[in-house]
Amino acid sequence: MRIFRDIRDAALPGPTFLTIGNFDGLHRGHQMLLARLCDNAAAPGALSALLTFHPHPLTVLRPGTPLELLTTPEDRLRLAAALGVDVGIVQPFTPELAQLGPMDFLQLLRTHLGLVGLTVGPDFALGRNRAGTLDVLAALGREMGFVLDVVQPVQVAGEEVRSLTIRQALRAGEVERVCAMLGREYAVSGVVVEGDRRGRTIGIPTANLRVAEERLLPADGVYATWAWIDDPAAALWTTQRLAGVTNIGVRPTVGGTERRVECHLFDFPRAGESGDLYGKRVTLAFVQRLRPEERFANLDALIAQIQRDMAAARAILQSI
Repeated sequence: MRIFRDIRDAALPGPTFLTIGNFDGLHRGHQMLLARLCDNAAAPGALSALLTFHPHPLTVLRPGTPLELLTTPEDRLRLAAALGVDVGIVQPFTPELAQLGPMDFLQLLRTHLGLVGLTVGPDFALGRNRAGTLDVLAALGREMGFVLDVVQPVQVAGEEVRSLTIRQALRAGEVERVCAMLGREYAVSGVVVEGDRRGRTIGIPTANLRVAEERLLPADGVYATWAWIDDPAAALWTTQRLAGVTNIGVRPTVGGTERRVECHLFDFPRAGESGDLYGKRVTLAFVQRLRPEERFANLDALIAQIQRDMAAARAILQSI
């Protein structure tokens, strides 16, 4: 995939079939849309391109609105590339861009991308105040010489797949339901930072991950997880993974107050490895929730439960 950081830098000769959106999560609905985009482009031998935005438009249109992102722009591009999309554009979203009307924005796409086709979902709208509705875009397509293709939503187990629905499921800790809608496990990445080192004293060392504030974490609790260390392609679910168990929460039994993501990796370090993860980036994929976070009567009771959690997580991950 060729990647550009601004529409104006692309200067594609065309013809280009394009899709536009945040594509947060790159879920099964998005995947269906991208498959159609690639099919549309393949027939005439055109390029397929995805245009997404950074920062998220909400930070410009509604400053102060907390974000709960499922994916980074880089995640979206990696996943789109794996699906066969030729070009990825991460467009800076600015107040000036937000003020462009539908025709002006489309003219920008025609000039710099050679736009001949637009593939979108049924709720798509483009331009200032979302003035470029599907009806408006169809009319502009006839006038400007591009085709509009609208892809209908995907359903999983009778439920329409949407980023909003996935966020709701994550807040409830329903990671298996999320996996069904994403077509893969939900994952977050973070840099390993210093913690309390309490895990080492009880023989269960953990990696304490600092995850970006705008990333949505699953509900507090204990999860069976896969982990990748310093693997930028982890979002493609390479097989070089480590099994583990992860706790999200404040650790009430030991008087914690700060929400943390702590992972214990089984069978780590491997031969020839130091075991020092500080400063490294770890990606965690959530496979199954084992239980909610609990307060135990004492440290011994907590350790006994952690041992049961580890055994349960091992059994789950070994069965996959």
